[in-house]
Amino acid sequence: MHALAKPLLLWVFAAGLACRGQASAPQQQRDLDVVPDQPPAQTAPQIPRSYALVVGISKYKNLPAKAQLKYPDRDAADMYSTLISEKAGQFPAEGVHELINEQATLANLKQELETWLPAVTGPNDRVFIYFAGHGFISGGKAYLAPYDVDPAKIGATAFPMDELGQVIGNRIHGKWKVLLTDACHSGAITPEDDTAQVNKSLLDLNSSMFSLTASRDREQSFESSQWGGGHGIFTYYVIQGLQGEADTSGDGVVTADELAEYVHTNVRLATHMLQNPTSDRGSFDPNMVLAFNPGSGVTKNCSGADCAGKLRYGTFVIETNMDDVEVWLDGKSLGVFKKGVPQRFPGLTPGPHIVKGAHQGYEPDGPREEQVYPGQDTAVAVRILIAQRRNHAAQEIFDRGLDRYTRGFAANYQVAANDFEQALGIDPAYSQAALYLGRTYHALYEEDKAKDALKKAIEIDPAYLEARLSYAAVLLDTGELDEAIRQLDSVAKQDPGNGMAWYLESQAFVRKGSYAQGVDSGNQAVKLTPANAEAHLWLGEALRRNGQCDLATSQYESYLSLSNFNSALAGKLNYYVLGSLFGAGTMKRASQQDIWRELRAQAYEGICDCDWMHKRYDEASMQCHKALALVPQDLFANYRLGIVFTEQYNAIGGQALLQEARQYFDAVIAINPDTDEAQRSRKYVAQIDSVLSQARR
Repeated sequence: MHALAKPLLLWVFAAGLACRGQASAPQQQRDLDVVPDQPPAQTAPQIPRSYALVVGISKYKNLPAKAQLKYPDRDAADMYSTLISEKAGQFPAEGVHELINEQATLANLKQELETWLPAVTGPNDRVFIYFAGHGFISGGKAYLAPYDVDPAKIGATAFPMDELGQVIGNRIHGKWKVLLTDACHSGAITPEDDTAQVNKSLLDLNSSMFSLTASRDREQSFESSQWGGGHGIFTYYVIQGLQGEADTSGDGVVTADELAEYVHTNVRLATHMLQNPTSDRGSFDPNMVLAFNPGSGVTKNCSGADCAGKLRYGTFVIETNMDDVEVWLDGKSLGVFKKGVPQRFPGLTPGPHIVKGAHQGYEPDGPREEQVYPGQDTAVAVRILIAQRRNHAAQEIFDRGLDRYTRGFAANYQVAANDFEQALGIDPAYSQAALYLGRTYHALYEEDKAKDALKKAIEIDPAYLEARLSYAAVLLDTGELDEAIRQLDSVAKQDPGNGMAWYLESQAFVRKGSYAQGVDSGNQAVKLTPANAEAHLWLGEALRRNGQCDLATSQYESYLSLSNFNSALAGKLNYYVLGSLFGAGTMKRASQQDIWRELRAQAYEGICDCDWMHKRYDEASMQCHKALALVPQDLFANYRLGIVFTEQYNAIGGQALLQEARQYFDAVIAINPDTDEAQRSRKYVAQIDSVLSQARR
């Protein structure tokens, strides 16, 4: 993680009831209701620790149909992807919390803003708060509308903006503070006229603040399907800007001044001056860094604030000839397109841009250069025409390798890897051979070769979601959790019903210590694939670590039931066949049978831990013994049993219990003397020996 000279608090709101208006095509409004009462060398900037809250509410529990919105949830999802991207926000995934639709209750909003962010942020951190949804004014005060807002009880069910300002100004830490508001009542956090006084009272800071609002007072803020397939206009240009289009200097860095110019220029043009973003130029350092896009710099004949006006941004209108074609622009996915449905992507800098389209099983269209012309629409036709044709000799060798691969065991994997290498050598565009080569190397614990092969499969066929899932699984096993989450986020965006993507993401968040996010992803995985055993396992892990043991135990039990087949079968299954039963991403240096045993032991440990926390010591002992029956050298189960017997001694006495506890603590020390558990076990052993020696006197 890098660190900025000054950290950044990026505070983004998109709000207003029916506030997004129309601009030349049918669009939903988000109006404010008044409720009675060749680029220079790109030196990477120092990025600080980063945290974000992303909120998007399209559907409200208590609002009528006409007041529901179209795109805030999509705005939030794309903002999340932009923030965690290595070519934009560079936020760690576990540092970005999402509240989408029904998750965005008032209670959850308060928890994130008033408890989580104040607890995790420090004086040198950056924080990004994004809210897309409705806003209200009641009794002269402005409010953000959570999912469960009641229009008849605004004061009791909405989040006051003045209170929000106090929380951000006084409790959430950070030296650079950036305020971006996509709201009809923009320019101030409350609807009062003296915006300078309001901002001063709410955010009385000793450091720079960048304030960029979506529109002038009482203007509408528009949303439309015309912008990137469906976005709020302000949010669309914020995302485009952060992804590099606002980088008018071409140095790879998006500064506050560049983003302000880019968003202001493009939103005004897109809405024919009906929406006019504004910024307070007197209170911020125009060179503060909002995003870094390595490799994205484009040589331009201007620089600084004057550049935006000279560039006259252009638009691509992209259409595909086939359904389910994923399109990339300058290496960033624009999503999956439907046949004959053109989508507009305005706000592009003039000059060459790289376009690529892909459909699994077909040769991709591109990558190729397309020119953006200032102030003009450019039609871009993506044509998927040629089905991938396999070389007959390559396919025969691949089939032979696949037969050996499905037999399992290391000797077969070695032969299979040679066959897949040969097939790929004969046909370098054989994406399936690259996929199985990566899987085979992973089964052989040759992780670097596995990653290279899987990246090759994705390079050959970018729409190959199975390859992205396998790549993410390898990244999980090598501990590269951030990139794994980025790959899984890409899969989930293109295939929201892919349960494996959600369960692998749950695992990644648990391993990063972000348990609430692990619960959210795990719940989605279990909902989509209730028969996937490991989805239940990782949801159980997330729930237990999130302090929800009662719910966790039922998930562990579901896992144990679903994975209760003959253990001899596990030794015959190759890793990815095993993955089809459990999922993937928990590879350990063990045989397949050992993986099966370790996963089941993990479930028993989880139940044991929950029983221990509820002081059900006999039940805890029984569950941990089940774990040790599967994996006798399991460190945690031994440690927890030592604790269980110690606490039983404290409750009822009996030297035998202490002697039993000592055995398990000794085992912990022997298994791995360098762990925290081993260090604590030494202290317990010393205490036990002292008690036992006194008893002998």
